[in-house]
Amino acid sequence: MRLRTAAAVTAILMSAGLGLAACNPGTEPADRPVADNRVASADVQPFMIGALQAWALRDGGLEAPNDGTVLAMGEPKAEVDALLTAAGVPTDPLSLSIQPMLLKTGERVVLFDSGAGAAFGDAGGKLAASLATAGVSPDQITDVLISHAHGDHVGGLVTADGVLTYPNARIRMAAEEWQALQASGAMPELVAAIAPNVETFADGAEVAPGVTAVPIDGHTPGHTAFEVASGDARLLYIGDTAHHHVISVQRPDWTIQFDGKPETAEASRKALWNRAADEDLRLYAVHFPWPGIGHVRRQGDTFVWEAEDATSQ
Repeated sequence: MRLRTAAAVTAILMSAGLGLAACNPGTEPADRPVADNRVASADVQPFMIGALQAWALRDGGLEAPNDGTVLAMGEPKAEVDALLTAAGVPTDPLSLSIQPMLLKTGERVVLFDSGAGAAFGDAGGKLAASLATAGVSPDQITDVLISHAHGDHVGGLVTADGVLTYPNARIRMAAEEWQALQASGAMPELVAAIAPNVETFADGAEVAPGVTAVPIDGHTPGHTAFEVASGDARLLYIGDTAHHHVISVQRPDWTIQFDGKPETAEASRKALWNRAADEDLRLYAVHFPWPGIGHVRRQGDTFVWEAEDATSQ
């Protein structure tokens, strides 16, 4: 990943995602069985949620400057540096991963967000290869669940030719998010391409077998997390409730540039961390270090991210 300015990072997250690089749709028939691939690679991490097979899939990543304009907005740099150094994390740049999640539930093959695609150079574009490594072709995807409509979450929905990357999939997002995306005028070509396949849902809806939409307010008008349940096992895909595994967790009240309503988003983060710590809730964080699976624990009067040992899967 190369260093990007605050403006460039904002453009990636908020942009229309025009000129997306083509994804190879594969040539295998849509009715072939989805592979139960338990072999990890650098870009694919299989894991289980109870009896359900899931995969972390790498799409790419972003780097933001640690200058108080993107993450920890307005905070003294010395304080931010001290927090990062204490956690053993480089102080500059700030690295964010992009890793959509795949889930096989019943007869459904569900992709959680579509990544940035290849429109932004090295920011995205690996998802097609990651899917192939997992043994899944784009025409096998039955549902794409969108947490929100920023470019690094919806950019991969279409190819460079404006064709749906996942032609057999329902593209599902909160009704408020779809309305806001259409009204914004930011992604006209993408909106036109996906519109026939978009289905909206209400807060708390079951959007796939065992998958429930959980509204988390403040980031965008319809920002949604998704809770996956299988038996007693639970996992919450948190979307952009948090961006950085140190800053967003240990200082949930520090402002993030991408949050549309910062005070609401900060309150939502605190509420989620309290719930996650109280319930020992397993989390999937799309922007945390690969593969983004773990827990939030209490640490004094704040919280800390505890990554799951991928080798235990």
